[in-house]
Amino acid sequence: QVQLVESGGGLVQTGGSLRLSCASSGRTFSRYVMGWFRQAPGKEREFVAAQTWTRSSTHYADSVKGRFTISRDSAKNTVYLQMNSLKPEDTAVYYCAVGARIGVVTTPIEYDYWGQGTQVTVSS
Repeated sequence: QVQLVESGGGLVQTGGSLRLSCASSGRTFSRYVMGWFRQAPGKEREFVAAQTWTRSSTHYADSVKGRFTISRDSAKNTVYLQMNSLKPEDTAVYYCAVGARIGVVTTPIEYDYWGQGTQVTVSS
């Protein structure tokens, strides 16, 4: 089993920044992809960003490209999502996930473990 715990969410004004963290523990994979997703009320969970275990491949949703950055501190087993220039439409519960996959994947079904989520609210 893998445990993922997100933190760093909160309330921020339009144009502000937040950094989400996702600490992992438990089982490790030799090859994996780490991803961030979000889900707004009444909407489906949507892909935000993902990075492969080697950091050789990173992918962002068009809606966050240029504003969000995914990174990882392997020594701390922690993945980050730096979010800048936040907009009200970024408001959602943000989830991190890990999948035992080799390449970047963007659909929730391809991820094996999920965190509990952290709320991000951007006021206008």
